Amino acid sequence: MPDPLFGLGLRKDHYRDFLETDVPVDFVEVISENFMIDGGRPRAILRQVRERHPVALHGVSMSIGSADGLDRAYLHRLKALADEIDPLFVSDHLSWSRFRGFSSHDLLPLPYTRETLDLVCANIAVAQDVLGRAMLVENPSSYVTFGRSTMTEWEFLDAMCARSGCGLLLDINNIFVSATNHGFDPVAYIDAVPADRVRQVHLAGHSQGRDMLIDTHDQPVPPPVWALYAHAMTRLGPVATMIERDDAIPPLGHLLAELDQARAIGSPDRMAA
Repeated sequence: MPDPLFGLGLRKDHYRDFLETDVPVDFVEVISENFMIDGGRPRAILRQVRERHPVALHGVSMSIGSADGLDRAYLHRLKALADEIDPLFVSDHLSWSRFRGFSSHDLLPLPYTRETLDLVCANIAVAQDVLGRAMLVENPSSYVTFGRSTMTEWEFLDAMCARSGCGLLLDINNIFVSATNHGFDPVAYIDAVPADRVRQVHLAGHSQGRDMLIDTHDQPVPPPVWALYAHAMTRLGPVATMIERDDAIPPLGHLLAELDQARAIGSPDRMAA
């Protein structure tokens, strides 16, 4: 059995650390769209970091749930980046953000119906065909539900993976946020997802909004998310785990301390105990 991997998101605040020091991580993850322009300083930095660490590409605007299909030009730019970087994973979200002339800066939710499943799987098939590799799809954080939904989110993920052949990026914080907002059991969710499809895990923090939790990625991983992660790792085995921070970014040492906590929870010795 391979050893689990533990990584961090590569953000501008820490470029110098990763370029000039030996950062003790197994991989880094970057936001794909930040590096999809040919040439320039960001792409040069990514190439330098790639010489030191494996890289995962994580997208935020593929819009897998778009009813009018995927943007082929976007896919070909992503393929060029992936061909150059040879990433550990290429991932995006179970959401939509684009329709015809409209483009949202948010990851918008989908109803979980057979019609949506057909649409999502068709779009994943197009993406995987262009990229020439299987994708990972991340479970969303959500703030609304749809009366039209005919299956739970975990049932949808299971059916999506079985039909499309994609893998899962399981975001533990997103599960906790959505479970708290909508009143379902996050442990039951983790127990129901297809564990053999999970290749990567995200850990992050959230904030309390007026009426619900908000997936802000600006806080340390809180105790209930650590507890869910510990439970998940008893099912998932040696997957790649990453600490995700996108705002209020602390010094690198703070994130490395969180990553050490993930190692302590997700290590094979601990899981076998």
